[in-house]
Amino acid sequence: MRAPMRPHLALLALMAAAFAGACFDLTRAAAAAGGTSTYVRPEPRPAVFIHDSNDEDSASPQQVHVSLVGQDRMRISWITKGSAPPTVDFGKSPGAYQSSVTGNTTSYKYLLYKSGEIHEAVIGPLEPNTVYFYRCSSNSAREFNFKTPPAQLPIKFVVIGDLGQTGWTKTTLEHIGQSDYDVLLLPGDLSYADFIQPWWDSYGRLVEPLASQRPWMVTQGNHEIEKIPIIHPRSFTAYNARWRMPFEESGSDSNLYYSFDIAGVHIIMLGSYTDFDQNSAQYKWLQADLGKVDRTRTPWIVVLIHAPWYNSNTAHQGEKESVEMKATMEGLLYQARVDVVFAGHVHAYERFTRVYNESANDCSPVHVTIGDGGNREGLAERYNDPAPPISLFREASFGHGRLEVVNSTHALWTWHRNDDDQNVVGDSAWWTSLSSNPACKV
Repeated sequence: MRAPMRPHLALLALMAAAFAGACFDLTRAAAAAGGTSTYVRPEPRPAVFIHDSNDEDSASPQQVHVSLVGQDRMRISWITKGSAPPTVDFGKSPGAYQSSVTGNTTSYKYLLYKSGEIHEAVIGPLEPNTVYFYRCSSNSAREFNFKTPPAQLPIKFVVIGDLGQTGWTKTTLEHIGQSDYDVLLLPGDLSYADFIQPWWDSYGRLVEPLASQRPWMVTQGNHEIEKIPIIHPRSFTAYNARWRMPFEESGSDSNLYYSFDIAGVHIIMLGSYTDFDQNSAQYKWLQADLGKVDRTRTPWIVVLIHAPWYNSNTAHQGEKESVEMKATMEGLLYQARVDVVFAGHVHAYERFTRVYNESANDCSPVHVTIGDGGNREGLAERYNDPAPPISLFREASFGHGRLEVVNSTHALWTWHRNDDDQNVVGDSAWWTSLSSNPACKV
């Protein structure tokens, strides 16, 4: 149920709606004129706002989530409404904390909104494949636990884009919670707060049960931009403050793009909504990052972006974040023999064959669109007909994906449909790493 808005938040909502509405009106106008955005979304489920618990005091930790930092460390992030120490106590047994780390505290303002105290602390060294118990701000009322990923293959990922916070999101998260996985990967569009900052707080509370137990590694989407010309000219204010990723460790100068190694997989998170031309910092960083990959240590390379480079849905055709970024960066990924590219943005599922420059190519990445987590805008139901030969499976349903990298040569991909609230495998494929294919050696 949507929370009642205070007057200043209601005003902000109207401003945001007017700003966003201009974009939506352009889409409708394009559709009316026979343009590319001709799809009609079905009715979405209502948004779900998660309120503060009535029994929490101002120093009680909430919105707890964890993320990877290097090979054996974890960043713990949480928010308190009032002042509290940025301390994490942790150990291998409930209530027994052999170690303690003190981190730092920040906050941010967005127009009339002021965030709570945002705390983070990096803990470690940690042992692989081990459960740790921890508490935040030395608060004994709430104990959490997480499991570290394995140091070697096999490893299991959940991949989910455009998550939002609706009735669909709720059942998708329930299905994810029932699975055995090590790391969650999210290619953009997290909260769908869209300027209304209390929805970021709601989102943090919604995902906490899962995000506090397994590392969530995310990149940004268009719904994280939250830039209002003149009024709030900076982009990604809330995203950067709340979801700090380990960009410095990979030599990146921006939280919007970074990479990390986990088990035998090198994962690259790219930013669709920051500069990506050949003179940009992101392009130069990606070029250098790919050049440092050692396929004997990480035989798999996985890339995540928000706006898909390949898409046969009628939604989001022709956008520069897809067309121009692909034209600039696709060659880098092809030359590095990237294995798979996951994208969001289009609210549906689609799996392509290995493809480069619009054609099937056995030494190119598989492209998968998985922007079907549960967003409030509904599904993108319409696809171009007939399907292009490079598109192997497509369906406008909510769901999530799972990638099990079994060993250095083989990985199993499954897509789990959620359109009828049932966790059903709707698509699956075995992939072979390009590093193991003699024909693809570079």
